[in-house]
Amino acid sequence: MTLSPDLTQERNTDLGDIVSAYAGKLMPDVQMRTFANTDRIFPTRTIKAGGSAVPIPRAAKMLEDMPIAANGEIYDLYDYVSRNRLVGLLAIKDGEIVHEFHDAGFTADTRWMSMSMAKSVSTTLVGTAIQDGFIDSVDDQLVKYMPELTGSGYDGVSIRHLLQMTSGVKWDDTHTTAGSERRIMLDLQVAQESGAIMEFMASLPRIAEPGDVWNYSTGETHVVGALVKAATGKWLADYCSETMWSRLGMQADAEWWLEAPDGLEVAGSGICATLHDYARLGLFALKGGVIDGEAIVPDGWFREATEPRMAGGSPLNYGYMWWPVPDREGNFTDGAFSARGIFGQYIYINPSRNIVLTVLSCRSKPKFAEAILDNDFFNAAVEALS
Repeated sequence: MTLSPDLTQERNTDLGDIVSAYAGKLMPDVQMRTFANTDRIFPTRTIKAGGSAVPIPRAAKMLEDMPIAANGEIYDLYDYVSRNRLVGLLAIKDGEIVHEFHDAGFTADTRWMSMSMAKSVSTTLVGTAIQDGFIDSVDDQLVKYMPELTGSGYDGVSIRHLLQMTSGVKWDDTHTTAGSERRIMLDLQVAQESGAIMEFMASLPRIAEPGDVWNYSTGETHVVGALVKAATGKWLADYCSETMWSRLGMQADAEWWLEAPDGLEVAGSGICATLHDYARLGLFALKGGVIDGEAIVPDGWFREATEPRMAGGSPLNYGYMWWPVPDREGNFTDGAFSARGIFGQYIYINPSRNIVLTVLSCRSKPKFAEAILDNDFFNAAVEALS
């Protein structure tokens, strides 16, 4: 790909439309510019950083390469970066950077799209709202805080059900399927009508008992954002800034997509932030949600939010919109987990090994375009750094 030396210089030229972007129907140069400038596609609300950035220190010895066992073969770091179309990679061990990579015009100052990594931020803000006394418990009914959902499919659904996407409310999360709930939500976002997405969510039927069936739903995360706003009285971006972003030594302000200029944040996607700042979120999670000795979430929140569980009597490898990550043998003993988004966006956290890996990518399709499974890379990195 031949691109501008700095993608941020292309902010007003030749961006792709969001429907084509989500479908994986953009040529590589347009896709790169679009993903680096997603804050130009929709109105945003700023997640303000605070004061001066606190640099992440660099280790004396850097990780240059490593073997990666995947697909019955042995790859190396160069294969992973090139074949999986990474634009940014930051590896942190014991609080120090051991590897950093930028490519294709992507710089340390580029604010890259989060895609669904935003879901993990949104659910963490529920934990913060509990810690701050705005929400009593994840076992509370949604209608306690959102009475407008009385009589809807979400009447009888607890916050816990919502956080783990087991509400039982009908949803198809396929962006490319005309008429799917996800596509309708995207069309409503494009239309930019305040409140329209929540009206749509309230119209959906419940087709399973709460807690019985897991169904991945970006719409559920929009309800999470509405819940935080209803409970705290604060916009999601403002509450994120107040409780986390302004206190983590972030390098820059971030932006969060809005459903309309005066509307809710699109809680399931649409954060635009730098590689290092995504990594700082990972370090925050690694420390259990503690900043300067103060617990921002309830004790044990991240353990509860990131561990495998059961749904309807079946194992569920999903937490509160975080993904537990097994080791190479399929075990979860390290307690590793990740935030992840389509097109290859990841923050991987391994508390047992004190490792945070941040991966930003520009893959050809939303899902299954990787040549090397990202979990195989994560496990290889853990082995190389342990």
